[in-house]
Amino acid sequence: MGRIVIDEMRCKGCGICTIACPKKLIRLCEKVNIQGYAPAEAPNLEQCTGCALCAEICPDVAITVFK
Repeated sequence: MGRIVIDEMRCKGCGICTIACPKKLIRLCEKVNIQGYAPAEAPNLEQCTGCALCAEICPDVAITVFK
């Protein structure tokens, strides 16, 4: 079972991680951060495998994966 943490201050809401996640567990949030971006969020991580594809593809290094 894996777990990810998304740093909302670093995330610019590009959405690349939403495409990279094989389980489609990541989505863009409706709220806006201080910088004016809608960051990614992962509300349901029960199915996360910890594959780290989201963290590897994130251009802002905003995702940390724990296995």
